[in-house]
Amino acid sequence: MSDLLASIEDNDLRVIADKVTGNIRITPQEGLLLFKNADLSLLGLLAGFVRRRHNGNFAYFNRNFHIEPTNICIYNCRFCSYHKSEGDPASWEYSQDEMLDIVKRFDNKAVTEVHIVGGVHPDYDLHYWGSLIKKIKEHRPSLHVKAFSAIELDHMITRAGCTIEEGLKLLKGYGLDSIPGGGAEIFDEELRKSICDEKSSSELWLGIHETAHKLGIPSNATMLYGHIETYAHRIDHLERLRLLQDKTKGFNAFIPLKYKKANNSMSYLGEVSTIEDLRNYAVSRIYLDNFAHIKAYWPMTGKECAQISLSFGTDDMDGTIDDTTRIYSMAGSREGNPAMSTDEICTLIRQSGFIPVERDSLYKPIIGITER
Repeated sequence: MSDLLASIEDNDLRVIADKVTGNIRITPQEGLLLFKNADLSLLGLLAGFVRRRHNGNFAYFNRNFHIEPTNICIYNCRFCSYHKSEGDPASWEYSQDEMLDIVKRFDNKAVTEVHIVGGVHPDYDLHYWGSLIKKIKEHRPSLHVKAFSAIELDHMITRAGCTIEEGLKLLKGYGLDSIPGGGAEIFDEELRKSICDEKSSSELWLGIHETAHKLGIPSNATMLYGHIETYAHRIDHLERLRLLQDKTKGFNAFIPLKYKKANNSMSYLGEVSTIEDLRNYAVSRIYLDNFAHIKAYWPMTGKECAQISLSFGTDDMDGTIDDTTRIYSMAGSREGNPAMSTDEICTLIRQSGFIPVERDSLYKPIIGITER
């Protein structure tokens, strides 16, 4: 590797490469330089180095399914293909019994996690959603409940008349195990006004996750990219996440989420290329030196891109999902009915030269390392 790095013609990039291989944190300015000037091959090399530092040649996945309680939402973000208003013929709203029936469909399957996220319904507070979690836990106590984006939490906790800390404590008592990373979008406040002005602020998103971490509730983090943001906006977003992780160490994984153009008011933008997806994965892996895991969410980019991304810094393929999410299929994802068997996931990982490891929601191996 040293010979390859020495051949870099740009002296600034050589300095950055030396810092990355020496496990020295790069600055926001250096992160921006990587986005703008580094060849994809160099980014892959450096991201792979950081990836192996954190996770060796292991690539993780879990057996999971989603519940999307409703697509009725009080917000109407410009990039969203999921939102519907009450009364819209394309809207849905599951009852608690219907959602519990979804859980029961997996009674004879070795799933370990249910991911619950959807629209911000106007009518329900944290006690309604907490009672749902309690029913799920009563039916299947071992199932890890990862539920509710910070945007949903803001509404349901406020509606119950609680502070964020009080509300999260109550939800933890109901059985909430962790929080997904949705709703972060892009943190820059001016840009946020352009794409999701109604939604909870970036400061509140970060504050909810910080409070959750202090209460022993881990979470994930996301970033919506490929719309009207610049590389500087992406680095600002990553920097805010890195600083919070320094403070709390509560994030499990970072998941870059690609803007998809179908059925929303920003469709005129089109979509960024797979090359840009890989560039974003790589810089994210290099920059977020205190995040153990970078996830390739395959229902978003497709299986092939997720597989390739393992060579550009990602180490997690998410899970089996079993055709239980519509958020990205409604936005035009090629994975219209997202489902993968564990054998298929393991094959994709092995074909990329990595070792598949089934994990739980906190990245503890379940059945040990699956030998190639």
